[in-house]
Amino acid sequence: MALMQVLDRATVRIRPISPSDRDALERFHEGLTRETTRMRFFLFHPHLTPTEVERFTHVDHHDREALVALDGSNIVAVARFDRTPATDEAEVAFVVADAWQGNGVGTQLLAQLADRARTEGVTRFTADTLDGNHRMLGVFRRSGLLVKSDTDAGVVHVVLDLRLGVP
Repeated sequence: MALMQVLDRATVRIRPISPSDRDALERFHEGLTRETTRMRFFLFHPHLTPTEVERFTHVDHHDREALVALDGSNIVAVARFDRTPATDEAEVAFVVADAWQGNGVGTQLLAQLADRARTEGVTRFTADTLDGNHRMLGVFRRSGLLVKSDTDAGVVHVVLDLRLGVP
């Protein structure tokens, strides 16, 4: 568990997600704007399904990890990785509540998620994001990691090398 100071905000706490976060995760997701859910899921996705809530809150902390940033008991951001089976690569994804975007939460989550991934033998993150998701692309570019990307049909495929640089 780590504390972090976010610009213009109170201190938030970052910790691994747990099954008990089910209700808080649903409240968090339902509070996201249409645009934020589109940036995360590539389409408007106003409600998580019961299967998604189960999958998102039950991780093994080895091949699948998820961290939440909390303001009190409210989730303000979620970051996760899912390892590609039998590899040292994992897909990474983030979503930050609209009111908290641009305040360093994504940057802090990426740094802590990268540390967790390294501990579990992951050497590379991959991500697909819409080319209009400038904030997320900025987090990747400013991460201190070697970043490679290419764009196809409005989707940017990003590869972050966790062996080089430390966010």
